[in-house]
Amino acid sequence: MSIGSLYSVGRSTPGPARPLPHARAVVPLGLRLLAAALCGLFALALTGAVFVRTDSGQWLDGVLLPRAERGGGYEQQTVLVDPAKSVLATFGDPTLIAVLLGVVLLVGVLRRRLVAGVVGVGMVVCAVLVASAVKSALPRPDLQIESSTTHNSFPSGHVAAATALLLAFMLVLPGWARRWLAVPGAAGVSVIASATMIAGWHRFSDVLGGVLLGVTVFCLAAAALAAWPGDRDAAGGADGGSLWRRLAETAVGLVVLVWALVVVVPGLAASVQRGLLVAIVAAAASTMFLVGAVVFLVRSTDFAVPLSPQSPESSPSTETRNIS
Repeated sequence: MSIGSLYSVGRSTPGPARPLPHARAVVPLGLRLLAAALCGLFALALTGAVFVRTDSGQWLDGVLLPRAERGGGYEQQTVLVDPAKSVLATFGDPTLIAVLLGVVLLVGVLRRRLVAGVVGVGMVVCAVLVASAVKSALPRPDLQIESSTTHNSFPSGHVAAATALLLAFMLVLPGWARRWLAVPGAAGVSVIASATMIAGWHRFSDVLGGVLLGVTVFCLAAAALAAWPGDRDAAGGADGGSLWRRLAETAVGLVVLVWALVVVVPGLAASVQRGLLVAIVAAAASTMFLVGAVVFLVRSTDFAVPLSPQSPESSPSTETRNIS
């Protein structure tokens, strides 16, 4: 009797073929968010280093937003100054900010995502505090650039707060609602960013830094929630949406962008100087891209964090991981 007749040498037991793991299963969401946060932090530091600390950066900021006159302020010569100041006054109203933060908490409570709601509110507060601290601590050297001043306004606290507030809703809303809020929300952030430049409150680099700061804080907060036991990634489930829904959402987004190019940009071109127009378009494009990137990253993640280990939401019968 041969050994081969008794034992299976060098062969595995036949069985059903196992599918290869999806890339999203190989790299956990928390690690992807941490990587995105590091990229955002690096981009924020690079923006500050180039625009604040170098001759060419200060010069480019001055070309995009020229000062009203030599030694004057940065308020732009356009009929949009008064509307811009009205936008900033409205968004800067503490009552409005408190109401919006309250809505974040309310949505979190209604969807049984209270922890995510609290984290979202903390994001906004953190973004404002960090922006204020960086502006106070970061010196702006006098590099003898005629169009520049030594007053440091990097990054913009208004833009950081607006970006963080928009992304706070992404922590408590379901996946399908996030995609519908992303485009108008990013447009709203772009309006606030443009208003700060038109009113002369901030340079282009300040606006870009504010968006990067808000995105970085969001990625860190979302990574912490994703690592919390009970969180789930429901991609491919109900929040993932059908092919037709995604096509419809894409079509709506393209229509909005085409409308902006056809209607808004020519109107701005007739009202502002070329440098300011370039700054507004670049700020809006950067905001759309960065917000869209992080919303896509967490597109169907349900930040369901149990309040305690005994919470019903942490039970295996109600929390499953569906990864597609």
